[in-house]
Amino acid sequence: MIVTLDGPAGVGKSSLAKALAERLDFEFLDTGAMYRTIALAARDALIDLNSESALEELLGRIRVGFRPVQAFLNGKDVTERIRDPQVTRTAGIIAQSPAVRGYLVKIQRLMATGRNMVTEGRDQGTVVFPQAECKFYLTAEPKERARRRVRDLASRGIEMTLDEVLHDQDERDRRDASRAVGPMKPAEDAILLDTTHMSMDEVACYLEEEINRRRGDT
Repeated sequence: MIVTLDGPAGVGKSSLAKALAERLDFEFLDTGAMYRTIALAARDALIDLNSESALEELLGRIRVGFRPVQAFLNGKDVTERIRDPQVTRTAGIIAQSPAVRGYLVKIQRLMATGRNMVTEGRDQGTVVFPQAECKFYLTAEPKERARRRVRDLASRGIEMTLDEVLHDQDERDRRDASRAVGPMKPAEDAILLDTTHMSMDEVACYLEEEINRRRGDT
């Protein structure tokens, strides 16, 4: 069974996907870590982030690997490095690349083949896994999403102001919604959930109940 969680930055998709995977005894696919890993490779290589040919060339010479809570680039564990806010900003830019998206979609589908998987991102239910049995699109008011992001960064020792996070978030939302390939939007058969006034545990419980209901129907 494939469960997809899509939605904008800061809504808590990664934390929720991890929690759901644990509750359901499913595997967790962190697509955000995948884009950040490519972004880190692009930054390290000092390439033009808007050059499709440069990104294609980069993809042809790097090696990436992923585990539920780890990311590897050319054999090195880069799990901590990819959480840097600068890498996150870069990920938002390279996510517009058809080459990068095509490269990672193949990896995501391969990793989910024959498995029970909870996956999160922006286009998981629309592009990557259109056949997924259970799809959710999560959102929240912009300031609430930014507050959650500030708290998450602070828990990892990274200090950013609410205004800084809100600015980055607005830019990412604009790019994600307007890109030509895999734009951020709800799948037609997704359940839409506004989490503004819900705790993460309340959201997780709601999602788990709906998934279990779907599982019981099959």
